Amino acid sequence: MNLPIGELARRTGVKVPTIRFYEQIGLIAAPPRTEGNQRRYGRTEIDRLNFIRHARELGFEVDHIRELLAMSQEPQASCHQADSIAKAHLREVDRRIERLQALRGELSRMIDECGHGRICDCRIIEVLADHKQCASEHVA
Repeated sequence: MNLPIGELARRTGVKVPTIRFYEQIGLIAAPPRTEGNQRRYGRTEIDRLNFIRHARELGFEVDHIRELLAMSQEPQASCHQADSIAKAHLREVDRRIERLQALRGELSRMIDECGHGRICDCRIIEVLADHKQCASEHVA
């Protein structure tokens, strides 16, 4: 396989500037180049970019993806560290969900308390102007 960067982007769903960025930060190796200085990619880069894209879609941070990629090169090693990374990420997702639920509740309460009259009596404006009027401490 000898793909130009545009074809690699099409096959993996990763944009060309993102591929270049991943090369720059070392998530994928700099590919060989043609005499015309065009990058050329193969199956290894497709697989690696698919891994990275999927991990990013699941919200993993770049540093964790780097660690997970390194682990994937040691197939017989323990997966304890990969498990730890995934568990930490799950805890962070749970925290975000909790904050989003608090945000949803606060927005719903503000809308319900609004008299739908004039701005000078608008509960939404009042609450936005004074954070102490929020019912939830988790809304930030």
